[in-house]
Amino acid sequence: MPCAPGAARRGLRVTRHQLRMLHSVYSHRRRLLLHSRQHVPHGVQSRRNVFALVRVLTRLRYWALAGGAVSAKFGYDAYDEWRDSLPDLTWVSESGHRMMDLFGETENTRKRFQSFTSSLSNTAEQLLEISDKAADSFRASLPAKKVKPRSASSPPGSSSDPEGDDVDENFQIQLKQQRELERLEKENKELKSKILILREKRSAKEAGERRQKKTLIELYSEILDEISRYDQGYQYHDHLPRVVVVGDQSAGKTSVLEMVAQARIFPRGAGEMMTRSPVMVTLSEGPYHVATFKDEPNRQFNLRDERDLAALRNEIEVRMRASIQGNKAISTEVIPLDVRGPGLKRMVLVDLPGVINTVTVGMAEDTKQSIKELSEKFMKNPNAIILCIQDGSVDAERSLVTDMVSKMDPAGFRTIFVLTKIDLAATKDPKRIKQILDGKLFPMKAMGYYAVVTGKGNKNDSIADIKAYESEFFANSEFVKSGALKPHQTTTHNLTNAVSACFWKMVTDSIESQVDLYKCNRFNLETEWKNSFSSYRQLSTDEHFEKAKNEILDELLDLDALPAAFWDDMLFEKLWRANYSDLFEKVYLPAVDQPPTHFKTVSDIKLREWAESSLPVKSIEIARQSLVTQFVNIVNANKNVDPLYLGLRSTLCNEVASLEWDKRAVGSVRIIQQSALDDRSIPDSKSWTNAADFLEQLLNTFKTDVTRNLSDRVGPDWKTRWTQWTSRTKDQTLRNAIQFELRKLLASEPEHASQLASDEYTAIRKNLAAAQQLEVNNTLIDETWAPMWRLHVIEKSLRQCRDCRKMYHHYTKGFTDTTNTCDNVALFLRLQRSFKTSATALRQHIVNNETRRLNQDVKDILEELQSDDDQKAALLASRRVELAEKLARIRSIQIKLNHFIKALKSEK
Repeated sequence: MPCAPGAARRGLRVTRHQLRMLHSVYSHRRRLLLHSRQHVPHGVQSRRNVFALVRVLTRLRYWALAGGAVSAKFGYDAYDEWRDSLPDLTWVSESGHRMMDLFGETENTRKRFQSFTSSLSNTAEQLLEISDKAADSFRASLPAKKVKPRSASSPPGSSSDPEGDDVDENFQIQLKQQRELERLEKENKELKSKILILREKRSAKEAGERRQKKTLIELYSEILDEISRYDQGYQYHDHLPRVVVVGDQSAGKTSVLEMVAQARIFPRGAGEMMTRSPVMVTLSEGPYHVATFKDEPNRQFNLRDERDLAALRNEIEVRMRASIQGNKAISTEVIPLDVRGPGLKRMVLVDLPGVINTVTVGMAEDTKQSIKELSEKFMKNPNAIILCIQDGSVDAERSLVTDMVSKMDPAGFRTIFVLTKIDLAATKDPKRIKQILDGKLFPMKAMGYYAVVTGKGNKNDSIADIKAYESEFFANSEFVKSGALKPHQTTTHNLTNAVSACFWKMVTDSIESQVDLYKCNRFNLETEWKNSFSSYRQLSTDEHFEKAKNEILDELLDLDALPAAFWDDMLFEKLWRANYSDLFEKVYLPAVDQPPTHFKTVSDIKLREWAESSLPVKSIEIARQSLVTQFVNIVNANKNVDPLYLGLRSTLCNEVASLEWDKRAVGSVRIIQQSALDDRSIPDSKSWTNAADFLEQLLNTFKTDVTRNLSDRVGPDWKTRWTQWTSRTKDQTLRNAIQFELRKLLASEPEHASQLASDEYTAIRKNLAAAQQLEVNNTLIDETWAPMWRLHVIEKSLRQCRDCRKMYHHYTKGFTDTTNTCDNVALFLRLQRSFKTSATALRQHIVNNETRRLNQDVKDILEELQSDDDQKAALLASRRVELAEKLARIRSIQIKLNHFIKALKSEK
């Protein structure tokens, strides 16, 4: 049979005839081989076997090589077919190269854009510096020619004055130059605003890459805030400069400050006191004219919007009134306010309440003195710039603030005098105005004198209207033309520049000494800490409270770990100890006072009345007190607690002890107790014996109380009198005598009722009068009889209890004894079961509900205490906490001071 196609790959095929021939040849050779082996020696036969095995293995090797070659050929052909079937993907590599080239071009473009914006910003800043230098050089080129004052007999501009024309000409030149300077500064302000906007946008884009740099005035304001928190009394640490605005009431302090801030931001009133607390205003440059409070940085007021301005004024007034305590008229609490805007001079100003001369109706009696002390507190800072505001429309002799300023700064090295309302002083003598601005009228001295116009008296005028009115007034003012006012002494614009320059000069001169002061103070505090508290960590009040809070919450976990058996035994013990007295007085004794056959009926009636009224309420109260007791025990069990936290733990325990439970729990407990009391079954003899033991325990406890009561009434016995040197009172002596008579009565009548008959009273009185000549009344007899009868009943009940302990089967079978029915044991079996059931129910209520609620109440109490800074500080008050907080604040102040000094030097 011919081979099929592809035989070279699949191997050769043979026919059946060929297989038969091969088989016959193989069989014949095998027979010959076996026949030859029979006649061959053993050694030769072994060698032949080895050669035969080698031939077979060699033949298998050829087959293996052939199979491997065929398999390799087949696999190679299959791989070629699979590779040819794949699509062409060469375009992926080419696209990847093109994308990498595109990304490179984009990165280069981004870098070139950043370089362009940086160069644009640098160019703009260089333009600003050039414009500032040009303005300074232009301001320096102003003529400084002095104008001689005119005589009183020659009015300004008259033909009799030979120098009138020269004065007018000089004034016109100065006025023209002043207007040109104002125009350049306005253009400079607009350019600065655009640059600040550009810088702010760039900072917003780069906020994710680097932290935005704070301005110099922002750093300085943070230092002032930190220092004010550290030294609220400004005693000796806070000597950093700030501009303190002082003046008489309604002298125009607030108006001057508003002109400097370029916004009408303060509340206004018609002659009444509006500034009731210090307002610290931090002015800084910014692209937008906005105001924010330090404690609400995200709430901005747009000072270009009248609605926001009204809201800001209202907020300031609300804060002022909220800071006033009691019936005071002013507050010492500082309200910090940040004002940013284009062209604002960077400085910190403090607006203070106006000085008053008379306390009006409705003010506190110490208002005048309080304002004076507040102003002196800010002015006594040796580095504070005092901006003394004087009303130009009133006589100088009525001024109050000038005397205060002269005492605080006698040499006038840090005082700037401002004469306001100069437009209203136009009718006054120019010579007097000149004397004031030359420093020759008031006893105080100043390094600069200025005259300003703060408005036309209309509170609705805008800052722009006031500035226009001020410029117009000074342009046409006879004060300027006459030489009473020099141009550089006029306008709030010149005043602002002068105050800002003085402020930063004072900052530069005093900042280093302030750093040295805090270094010295820090060294002293650290030395005290090492000597007194070196083994403690330096933690603040908040950190201490958080630590104490976490410790208490961790200890509360032990409350959940208390076992159920502990709760059941404790609650059962407390239940019967809290109720055994009422149980005997309200249930058992009234039943015993009746014939034995009525014991069950009377006891059931009294028991139900008692169980429905006082038992559930008292049980809930016992459970609540038990939970509070365990909480207090757990809190006080930690012997390693820091003594600093004992006050906090004591306050917490008192707060927890006053917590009340849900009133609905009383109804649930009442139902459970009634069900247990209604169960009259006696399960076994063990329960009967336990009830007898329970009755005996309660009887002995009640007997101890009654014995103590009787002893207090009849007085000490002879042994106590001799050993403790005591004696009986008169009433005790009488009751002791009555006691002997009552013992005879009880011995003769063991089943006596709880009340004495009238003839028995008479017999006792007669016996005592005859035998001992003692006169007693029925009240003394009743006071002695009550405990004695109870003792008699208790002794009788104890004997019956001992007898009934072995009468379980008699009672269950219905065999009763008229003298001892054992109904009292059955009664206390029900009571014991009720107490145990109540304890279990109360334990479940505690574990499932009240423990979880207690945890939440404890957290709420701690959070409430933590939110009250005053109470928190009082609970953790100690020298250790005070010292740690001072050290932390001084370190923070030093860091901020060093950062500010570095920024100040770099700006120079």
